[in-house]
Amino acid sequence: MTGAVLALSGPGQTAGMSVFVDPIIADLDVSRSAVSTAYMIGTLAGAVALPWIGRAVDRFGVRVVLSAVAAAFAVFLVLLAAAQGLVGLTAGFVGARAMGQGGMTMIATTAVAIGVTRNRGTAVGVTTAVGTAGISLFPLATERLIAAVGWREAFVAEAALIAVVVLPIALWGLRGLGGARGAGDGEPGEDGGAAEAWPLRAIVRTSMFWVVSSAVAISGLVTTAVFFHQVSVLGEQGLTPVEAAANFLPQTLAGLLASLAFASATDRFPPKLLICGSMTVTAATLALLPLVGPGWTAMAYGASLGAAAAGARAVEAAAFPFYYGTASLGTLRGLTQSIAVGSTAVGPLLLSAGRDAFGSYAPVVLMLAVLPALVALAAPFARTPSRPAGARV
Repeated sequence: MTGAVLALSGPGQTAGMSVFVDPIIADLDVSRSAVSTAYMIGTLAGAVALPWIGRAVDRFGVRVVLSAVAAAFAVFLVLLAAAQGLVGLTAGFVGARAMGQGGMTMIATTAVAIGVTRNRGTAVGVTTAVGTAGISLFPLATERLIAAVGWREAFVAEAALIAVVVLPIALWGLRGLGGARGAGDGEPGEDGGAAEAWPLRAIVRTSMFWVVSSAVAISGLVTTAVFFHQVSVLGEQGLTPVEAAANFLPQTLAGLLASLAFASATDRFPPKLLICGSMTVTAATLALLPLVGPGWTAMAYGASLGAAAAGARAVEAAAFPFYYGTASLGTLRGLTQSIAVGSTAVGPLLLSAGRDAFGSYAPVVLMLAVLPALVALAAPFARTPSRPAGARV
């Protein structure tokens, strides 16, 4: 069920939003940079709410917070459907990004980490794989829905889907996670997380926290940039709009397999090595974008980028509870998701502004490839954190 919740964060994810960009530009008669700016402002403002959502999970439990987040997400999707200009569009982006891309994603994976203590990485991997598959299917399905009924009606349909699926899951499908601290927090897991909880101030002083957070943030920034403008980016490489939207399909399969592989591997290998691998693939894929064209190269590009992005998310979801326990996991993941969501805000604007400056996406994408390469180089040097003796939250 947590996999379904993660999948239905799709309307708030960049992949789900990307197919709305061109219809919104045409209907509202605004520029691509203006929409990118609205998306950036909305994403940054939405990121501010995530630490509060994380603390609420620790205090009130998964069910209560997920119910509130899902209801708010549906409302903001309806607000997007009613937008008549950049102000309404920005307000809708705030809620959709905070509740969908941030809140529902964080709650789904946090619920698994709280409820599972053995083979946690594998459990997170299954949830992330199901969620990634669902998220990646949204663009193609939504693109066809927009063509059939219009972009406003498509947003309303997504809101109805959230209301009729996620709310029942939160109210009745996650009964074991209804306590104020969630299931499993009262007992020490195999990592000892509940017995000796880390204070947040100690966590942020560890190099592992910053390596994992940087990997997720950089992955989000660069993939959001190219996913948000995917129809235009791949159109520059010779693909039609339908072919560009269909490129999310190889991302689906590759992301699903990578989620399972990377998350399961955290049960056996140091997360920092897996981060190094995912960041290396991200950098290499972006660097090879100028060689992409219709056919197998586009499929390989989509699969590679989808696998790298899913791998980074899966490692983050499994690594934090392993190293830092679950007693304050909501607070910790609220902070890291805020960083990650905030980083995605600047990606689309950077790419659109770079295209305006250089006349092509390729030079900007090559510059963005440097960021994951730097994280890949730094990751192997991160120290395994040592828990403070007797630390409590």
